[in-house]
Amino acid sequence: MESKATRRSFLTAVPVAGAVAASSAARASAEKPALLGGKPVRTQPFPSWPVFDQRDEQALVEVVRSGHWFRGNGQCVRRFEEAYAKLTGARYCLATSSGTGALQTSLGALGVGPGDEVILPPYTFVATLNVILNMHALPVFVDSDPETFQIDASRIEAAITDRTAAMIPVHYSGNAADLDTIMAVARKRRLHVVEDACQSHLAEWRGRKVGTYGTAGCFSFQATKHLNCGEGGAILANDEELFEKCYAYHYNGTARRRGRIDLTDTLHGTKFLMTEFQAAILLSQMPRLEEQARTREQNAQYLTSLLKEIPGILPLRMYEGCTRNAYHSYKFRYQKEQFAGLPRARFLKALAAEGIPASSGYTPLNKRRYLKNALHSRGYERIYPKELIARLEERNQCPVNDQLCEEAVGMYQSVLLAGRGDMDQIAAAIRKLKAHAGELARA
Repeated sequence: MESKATRRSFLTAVPVAGAVAASSAARASAEKPALLGGKPVRTQPFPSWPVFDQRDEQALVEVVRSGHWFRGNGQCVRRFEEAYAKLTGARYCLATSSGTGALQTSLGALGVGPGDEVILPPYTFVATLNVILNMHALPVFVDSDPETFQIDASRIEAAITDRTAAMIPVHYSGNAADLDTIMAVARKRRLHVVEDACQSHLAEWRGRKVGTYGTAGCFSFQATKHLNCGEGGAILANDEELFEKCYAYHYNGTARRRGRIDLTDTLHGTKFLMTEFQAAILLSQMPRLEEQARTREQNAQYLTSLLKEIPGILPLRMYEGCTRNAYHSYKFRYQKEQFAGLPRARFLKALAAEGIPASSGYTPLNKRRYLKNALHSRGYERIYPKELIARLEERNQCPVNDQLCEEAVGMYQSVLLAGRGDMDQIAAAIRKLKAHAGELARA
């Protein structure tokens, strides 16, 4: 009840604060952009990442002094798995060396391999594609929903063939994909769903943590993530047999001795084990996770209330079922037509000059050169007919995503750990650039 009351109080305060911000923005808009010689809106840096203190240092020291650095003789990995399963509401959690390792382990445990197709979105990090290629399966891209930056779930069923073995929907940037539609299609067509929740710690769909809906849910603890140990990952599962298969796959086929299901010498695999050092850092970082998440969520909601009033700036939308957005980054679409034709690259440069760091985001994953190289490699040509590869490349066109990649703008998650006044400055800087967009375009 306390968090809900805080959220209500916060949202009630937004209109008043917005009026003050609008007055400040009007003053800022009258000034010359910093890129043209004016005074920048902001000169102080945003919060840095990661956040750490002596607790993290002590956690590492304790592992070093214990002499137990490997999950086989240490306790930190096991303790973290138990804690993360409890936090997310999953029955089982398996820690891995990375989010990529979590995704590949899940596919390996499900038996995905040569001859199979796996559905994925084109707007995501390269790891989602790489793990499919590592299994010598065929990646099938389903176009994006530009308003949410997620896979367009309404297009998934049309992409399914008799080769389709699984789908990897991505809960991109802390937002949630349309799990109602995704899971309905999966049940109807009897497909495995591996949720890529690598960027979405604590995100929720209808009050339940993402990563707990599909056959497996995968998370990353890489350096940019909200829960961070430099590199690391985890798989959530509710099925005991799948969990045991994941354990065996991530440990060169070694079955858990204490597991009820004996998989000894039944499954090959690779080695994606998390170290005791990684787990110790994660355990020390976990107490900060909820408070930081609330700060990001509140700042993002406030920033959205400001930016949605600026023509040409379209903040990322959430589906009705997304009851919590984790905000791995803050995303919006930039429409240059509303900014006197100012190119996005020039807009980003001008924004940086105002003291607001932002980037253009991903390029189309379905058009990566290495994907074409992989599909036309010796190994793939031995597995698949050339005609099949040619048809796949035709199927993998994603025109909506192409446009999204031309418009996307994002700000790093630590920006949202700043104060409300800092959100006002972001909006003021964008309004300033809009007021002088013609000058910036001509300069």
